[in-house]
Amino acid sequence: MSSIPSTSANPSAPASGGPIAWLQSAAGEVWLKFLLALVGLGLAFGAALLSTASSEAGNVWASVFLASVALLMAAFVGLVTVPYLARRVAMEGLRQTFRYEVTKVGVVYVLVTLVIGIAALNTGNNLLYIVVAAMLAAILVSGIVSAMVLRGLELDIRLPEHMFAGHPVVGRIVVRNPRRFLPAFSIRVLPARQEKKIRKQWRWERTTFTFPLNRTPENQWVRMRDWKVKRIDAMPAPPGIFEGMVYFPFLPPKAELPADLELQFERRGRYCESSFALGTRFPFAFLTKIRDVGLDREIVVYPSIDPADELFEVLPLVRGEWESFVRGRGSDLYRIREYMPEDSARHVDWKATAKSGSLKVREFSREDERKLCIVFDNPATGLISRKAYERAVNLAASLAWHFSLQDAEVSFALPGFGRSVDLHEFLARLAVIEPRDDFSAQISPQADILREINSEGSGEYNIILSARPRGSLPTALWNCSYFLFLGDVAPQP
Repeated sequence: MSSIPSTSANPSAPASGGPIAWLQSAAGEVWLKFLLALVGLGLAFGAALLSTASSEAGNVWASVFLASVALLMAAFVGLVTVPYLARRVAMEGLRQTFRYEVTKVGVVYVLVTLVIGIAALNTGNNLLYIVVAAMLAAILVSGIVSAMVLRGLELDIRLPEHMFAGHPVVGRIVVRNPRRFLPAFSIRVLPARQEKKIRKQWRWERTTFTFPLNRTPENQWVRMRDWKVKRIDAMPAPPGIFEGMVYFPFLPPKAELPADLELQFERRGRYCESSFALGTRFPFAFLTKIRDVGLDREIVVYPSIDPADELFEVLPLVRGEWESFVRGRGSDLYRIREYMPEDSARHVDWKATAKSGSLKVREFSREDERKLCIVFDNPATGLISRKAYERAVNLAASLAWHFSLQDAEVSFALPGFGRSVDLHEFLARLAVIEPRDDFSAQISPQADILREINSEGSGEYNIILSARPRGSLPTALWNCSYFLFLGDVAPQP
């Protein structure tokens, strides 16, 4: 599990290392400017008092000079120090913004308070007035205390580096209380509230300008290419990382508490969380006070590598073809052994078969390393169904994961990305891959991954997952490749 550095929710905390280090910190700079502003305003006030005294004594020039000095000092403080402090206060206010959610207990409590208040107004009983005042004070105390509990807390979210769809993983949430004396009670960590808005965006599309409009295309006078602006729905935001809540009943001062969180993603893709929230119902549970903590987290969930039925069907055939291809490339006899179903008939040793009475085959030594390339020939939109496409992506990921554990040099290829030997890079690309928009662009020489593999001629064996018609595939690849046709995932004839 990789650890992500914590993001502090209280950047104005004093830095350790002594007074000099504290003065060099952001908090020390704020306090220093504040003290200098007080000194400047004090001097301006003193100059104003001396100016008044000089005016009453009849010293006009001294009065004018001291009044000018007081005015200039006040203006200097107002122009230099006050805007800086105001910006810091505004930033801190935004950083410490709270929102409220009234609980069922709070609703019942407010209704009871209203009933008692109405009874006090009707009867004029002083005891009922005291009870209503105490109940209203409890609401005020609840808001102040809950804000004090949340203020200054720090949050850290640590997530695993590699995750697969359908496989549960464990993340870690760490809450820190850097305060020296004040503990925190009943802390909840939950995903930040996301406003669900249907956003629109504009996109240029090709069209044809025609005139006259009401005639058939062959009878129109003008036909020329044009562009139009079309309003479409914006892409939806990626789903969040987790739902629910993690609860910390008590957090002592100068301490941190971790909590493990089990995560499981049913689909591949990218999951994002722009911010998280710290909430508490302490002390009376009348309302839940929530403070958002800006903490960007993004994870990529790889496709599932669980053995599917398609993998069990094609894996023995793929391994047999690959082993036959590798063994057949040598020229030196390695051994004579019993015949196996995946062996090629051209390697049968008929003399050894006649002597032993059982079918024997010759196995040759390898001239090169066991090289294998897994190719996902990304199909166009609408060429296969969405369900078949997802099955094909999972099959490609499962084959990549399986053969990467073998004693072989495995590489991977995707249209638009070229060749790669990094398994996790290939899985990350499969996690976010989508069908191509234009099928003609896919089979162009610039983006055709099969043409690239065919031109390299590296002597490796290829496992190619493709949805193209069999007749459009390069014939030179048939002797050194195993094709899996997307949509049916049937073995080659």
